Amino acid sequence: MLDRSRPDVATSTLDRVGRIDRARVYLVHLPVRSPRRHGSGDVMNAVRNVILRLDTDTGLSGWGEAAPWPVFTGTAEASAAALHTHLAPIMLGKPATSIARIMADADQVLVGHPEAKAALETALFDICGKAAGLPVAELLGGRVRDRIPLSFSVANPDFAADLDLVAELYGQGVRLFKLKTGFAGHKFDLMRIERLGADFPDAELRADYNQGLEPHQAPRRLADLDGLGLGFIEQPVPRAAARAMADLTRRCATPIVADESVFSPAEALLAVRDGVADLISVKIMKSGGLRQAQSVANIAEAAGMACYGGDMFETGIAHLAGTHLIAATPNISLGCEFYQANWYLQRDLLAARFPVENGCVVVPDAPGLGIDVDPEALKAQTIDMVEARSP
Repeated sequence: MLDRSRPDVATSTLDRVGRIDRARVYLVHLPVRSPRRHGSGDVMNAVRNVILRLDTDTGLSGWGEAAPWPVFTGTAEASAAALHTHLAPIMLGKPATSIARIMADADQVLVGHPEAKAALETALFDICGKAAGLPVAELLGGRVRDRIPLSFSVANPDFAADLDLVAELYGQGVRLFKLKTGFAGHKFDLMRIERLGADFPDAELRADYNQGLEPHQAPRRLADLDGLGLGFIEQPVPRAAARAMADLTRRCATPIVADESVFSPAEALLAVRDGVADLISVKIMKSGGLRQAQSVANIAEAAGMACYGGDMFETGIAHLAGTHLIAATPNISLGCEFYQANWYLQRDLLAARFPVENGCVVVPDAPGLGIDVDPEALKAQTIDMVEARSP
């Protein structure tokens, strides 16, 4: 029986965590280095994300990020309003350790808005990890890997510029390259795949249509890709075309990945039942947080389906959250695409460079997310900030 008359490690840790006393919501405008095209939409000059900082009454702080995309789930402005107007009231004054309770309350008061919920849960885990002196991966079950192969997405309509960047990354050890396909014609897609395959023969190439094909187009176009040795083909048709996805999965020798087709654990169950894909792209943004994303991966694992660590247009904050998720989830075994912080954003928000060595993301050992935010970088790119405090 616990003797509460003497100091206890668990008790002192809980006391150190404290209650959520303050929530600050930053709307940030993040200039990017080049245009990017996808089957479902383009990114030209900048992206907008939302950064959340939570502070406890014991002096701890935790960071989270919402990285929505208007053509995917919603807008940064909606995520900021969700956090400030709807989620702040249900978290302020509560113990920061009450992650399950707070997230259950979040689902009760607000439908959807998975990115805002992901930001909230990430900040809570960051606080708890710092209080316990443990990396977030250890709070998610303990790490099964220390390094995660990095994938870079080839999406610049100026293919010559992308070739130069691919060569740079290849020289730094990256061996996974995913081509965004379906935005500039089938011949352009085939040309890029063949060129990269010839120039970098030991790299694994992948294709991602981002829902860019009509169901009637897809069988013939994917048949052309099927013999090119790709690692996988991601989300060739729209989310609503589940029967077409399942048909393509049956037809293609190349594994088909579900991204937009699977947001939640419930949708992962449907994807397994209906044979919608061979693999699943797991993202904390679309799942609504780390634990929900881990549940998606666990369902896929039970069905014998491996997972890929996807992301949105994120800063290093969300990259770190995804890194800890993958480190603690055996079935997310196909690498990750956390390249934006170092190679796409003009300026990241982390105080230190997002950790990549020899083509792999390195899982941090420091408590919480492992790297804090650079206040000057955050200030320079913030266009609006609101805060709420506990009564």
